[in-house]
Amino acid sequence: MSISRKARRMVRIILRATGALFVVAMISLGLLWWYFHPAISETKRAVYGQRRGVALSYQMVHPRQANGAAILVMVSGSWKSGPDKFHPWMAASFLRHGFTVFAISHLSQPEATIGEITRDVGRAVRHIRLHAKEYGVDRNRFGVTGGSSGGHLSLMLATRGDAGNPLAEDPVERQSSRVQAAAVFFPVTDLLHLGASRENPGDGGPPIHYVKGFGPGATDMVKWKKIGRDLSPIYQITHELPPVLIYHGDADTLVPLDQSTRFRDQAASMGKKVEIVIRKGKNHGWPGMVLDIAQFAKWFEAHLSDGPSSMSST
Repeated sequence: MSISRKARRMVRIILRATGALFVVAMISLGLLWWYFHPAISETKRAVYGQRRGVALSYQMVHPRQANGAAILVMVSGSWKSGPDKFHPWMAASFLRHGFTVFAISHLSQPEATIGEITRDVGRAVRHIRLHAKEYGVDRNRFGVTGGSSGGHLSLMLATRGDAGNPLAEDPVERQSSRVQAAAVFFPVTDLLHLGASRENPGDGGPPIHYVKGFGPGATDMVKWKKIGRDLSPIYQITHELPPVLIYHGDADTLVPLDQSTRFRDQAASMGKKVEIVIRKGKNHGWPGMVLDIAQFAKWFEAHLSDGPSSMSST
């Protein structure tokens, strides 16, 4: 009888504990669902150009309480992209901080060369800036973000953005393609010196599995030296480089940490600051990146203020 009473008591304790865990799990799932579904006032897709007869577009997601600044998300991995690769929940941290998000897609390599892709995302920035008033964003408060090839494209915008051509017939091309801040993950910065990357062919040539993406000239070493240099952010740094934040894992074998540290050092030699946060033991991506994106949002908040420190797009 005593054993039976103890057994019943134990069962009750287990049931209570299980019930409590279930409630905690449901609350946690509810909070996660809530966090990744911020209030949105508008979402729309716009075509900014075309390449090989394919329409190029970006998706705008406008938070219900906007702060007037824009975050341009480079939807790109291995320089491959598509409108279906982005979902608003991915930008929840930015939206919750009041940023209007523009998810920019491009034609994937090798159908488009990486040089063409770079020019196309630059046109997307110009297109957004042309319509900034319509979108309710400040044309002088553009941040850009992405990872890997998306990080590369982000830094190409940060280093090679220009004021536009005032004489162009196309009003889009008259706009600036400059950004005022960049926060990226493990970006490719130097295509001519790939270091310990598993993509390094060992002869200074293009990344092993991406040769076609750089066009037919990439197989000619003389031509490649120019192509690779022109498409490497590290060689494009000027005194106009905007603030840059990089998160990079020190165990990355695809894009070694060296790609970021050398970019930082080159920027420092020109009096420009690049911040690097090193993720110990992390390779090319890690589960906690969603928390790092939340840190990106806070960093953008500090660097895209609407005060006098905001950088001009012209």
